[in-house]
Amino acid sequence: MSADDDKMLAARAAVELVTDGMALGLGTGSTAVFAVQLLGERVRDGLKIQGVPTSESTEKLAKSVGIPIVTLAQCPRLDLDIDGADEVDPNLCLIKGGGGALLREKIVAFASRRVVIIVDEKKLVDKLGRFHVPIEVIPFACGSIQKTIIEMGANSTVRERDGRVFQTDENNLILDCDFGLIADPRSLARKLSLIPGVVEHGLFIDMVERVIIGSNGNVKTLTK
Repeated sequence: MSADDDKMLAARAAVELVTDGMALGLGTGSTAVFAVQLLGERVRDGLKIQGVPTSESTEKLAKSVGIPIVTLAQCPRLDLDIDGADEVDPNLCLIKGGGGALLREKIVAFASRRVVIIVDEKKLVDKLGRFHVPIEVIPFACGSIQKTIIEMGANSTVRERDGRVFQTDENNLILDCDFGLIADPRSLARKLSLIPGVVEHGLFIDMVERVIIGSNGNVKTLTK
């Protein structure tokens, strides 16, 4: 089984949790794409749902498969959020933001009664940190924040894509920060949130109900 096959299995298991009338958070990234496509199939079969996408790319995909789109202003409390992750630790803490949508992803997760994460087994780690922590920052503060990150003992790079500086859907920048293996994700999350100019960071702490894992053709579920 390929990684994509395992991602599809995890996505299918998550989509089975969706029932008629739900308002959903629609995640961003390679695994979330499978979930959105599968939800589109169910919509074509008669499922009635509404979706709040976490990125412009997800919104475009959701519209293309027929999922009705609403905003958080129209639907401020969501029933279920289905999204992916870049790393998952045994406490269901996450690093997210590899796709550049961490701000909207965290807003949507916070607005959701239930958050379900879908991954392949390679995303499971004993400690977070092999994947660099993305931090969304306003451009004005970027240099100052990088200096602060250095003082915290880490290195950071401004994310680029296709040879150009990457800008988020909110026109911010992303710093990819190497803190090494993170002994205390909660403490680091608090410290990052206190830095002026940091819009949001990719540490998702105590937000997840369950993680669904595709693993060599099987599906496993982790819960707290």
